Amino acid sequence: MALDQVLIEFQQVFKSFGDNQVLRGLDLSVKRGETLTIMGGSGTGKSVLLKLLVGILKPEAGAILVEDRDIVSISEEELNKARMKFGMVFQSSALFDSLTVKENVTYPLKLEGSLLSQKIEEKVAESLELVGMAGTEALLPEELSGGMKKRVAIARAIVRDPRIILYDEPTTGLDPGNVNKITELILSLQRKIAGLTSMVVTHDTESAFKVSNRLALLAQGKIVAVGTKEELLESHLALVENFLEGR
Repeated sequence: MALDQVLIEFQQVFKSFGDNQVLRGLDLSVKRGETLTIMGGSGTGKSVLLKLLVGILKPEAGAILVEDRDIVSISEEELNKARMKFGMVFQSSALFDSLTVKENVTYPLKLEGSLLSQKIEEKVAESLELVGMAGTEALLPEELSGGMKKRVAIARAIVRDPRIILYDEPTTGLDPGNVNKITELILSLQRKIAGLTSMVVTHDTESAFKVSNRLALLAQGKIVAVGTKEELLESHLALVENFLEGR
């Protein structure tokens, strides 16, 4: 699939929290079928972008287009329908402690309520297989390692066959071995799920360079550079070095 059709577009988006103006007229396009990673320092608004995209937060100004439709101005009912296009992987995994792996992955399908029990069983099994967690259905989150919890969270995000996956700091808190496994899993899903579009928020530059078709650098409320790894290193080397050094 050619990565040239814009699927998501942020147009002059402003977002503040009290006196803290986080986004200051931000513009960003995400192409259908690509993996775009947003990088920036702590508190620059990376995760805020994902929350705006699914309507958890609302901007003070600007438009957020998903398939040419502005989700900022639609009704709550229409927003709920738009959210069905997304799967979200939260930074903390956000599994329900009292539910088994199977019940956690099943949860979005139960909320949707449109599938028969047999189909739900098939979808859950398929999702767990894709993330390498087959056979763990009866385990509780407390019985899982950090990396395993993240895999279950990804299985839950893909179980409804969303068009877009949002990853909020997918490797944070993991040891190097599990960081590599989650990075490889993101790459694997890109290959196995046709047409999947992904947005990744991460501090992990090495992982970002591996999984991304393009990267966007966020600073002072705006995207200051966007491109492939090679393009950024060639045209914005000083900026990339600052990001690598956490400045």
